[in-house]
Amino acid sequence: MTIREKGYSHWQGKLRENKFPWMPITKWGIKLTFRKKFFKLLFFGSLTPTLVYLAGIYISERLEDFKFMIKGQAEFLQINPLYFKSYFTNDLLLFIIVMILIFCGAGLISDDLKYNSLQLYFSRPLRKGDYFLGKMSVIAFFLFVLTLIPGLFLLIMKLIFSGSFSFLVKYPWLPLAIIGYSFFVTGFFAVYTLSLSALSKNRRYVAIFIFGVYIFSDILFGIFYGIFKNPYFALLSLKCNLQQVGSFLFIQKTPYNFSWLYSFLILILLTVLAGYILKKRIKEVEIIK
Repeated sequence: MTIREKGYSHWQGKLRENKFPWMPITKWGIKLTFRKKFFKLLFFGSLTPTLVYLAGIYISERLEDFKFMIKGQAEFLQINPLYFKSYFTNDLLLFIIVMILIFCGAGLISDDLKYNSLQLYFSRPLRKGDYFLGKMSVIAFFLFVLTLIPGLFLLIMKLIFSGSFSFLVKYPWLPLAIIGYSFFVTGFFAVYTLSLSALSKNRRYVAIFIFGVYIFSDILFGIFYGIFKNPYFALLSLKCNLQQVGSFLFIQKTPYNFSWLYSFLILILLTVLAGYILKKRIKEVEIIK
């Protein structure tokens, strides 16, 4: 019987550079998140604050029709920058964001460490920056659904319900405040989540870290503030610092009696520290080219 040996066949095609090499990472991360048990229920339930604030805008434009409900107490239905600031910085929304982060962000890097996937990522024409961008975009997708998109949606619906642009003429800076705060919160939480995800190969431990650090910082503030009654202890709380920065961007009085700049610097410092941890952890397993 004749034995034939098959030689190497040269590929004649052309390699085309992908302008967005991080996009497959993002698509796969979003897809995996929606596959998780109970996430869809949480995701659609997270839109409840938007519906509540939308109802408030509608009622504010139809006060005559809802007198039987509000009984003359309509101060809370005054639609102004304080109303939008209240949406973005309320405790419930920030708590929902943390819960979403547990589902979409806990395993983004920890799973790659667990299954040694980083070697496969970096053995391809993928830069470290593309890898981080792909992972951060997963978090940005879900957080923008809770911040940027609802904020602009509420603003547009206010203009539609009022039938004029007078609100936007009165507060022309409001869209910039919505966009700026949305990007700030998303950027902070993206780096915060990825750095914690890189600390362990067990996504359950990471989920505890994400939730625990946020809650513990607030508990720590409550303990010290209850003892010393000093508002500066709010700097210990992630939630309080985000609320301070949000108040400044929406040109409102800060909830705590100290400059918003302190909170901003604390959050930036934490972001830099988280970025350093993230870079160091990934460098330890990166293939040397």
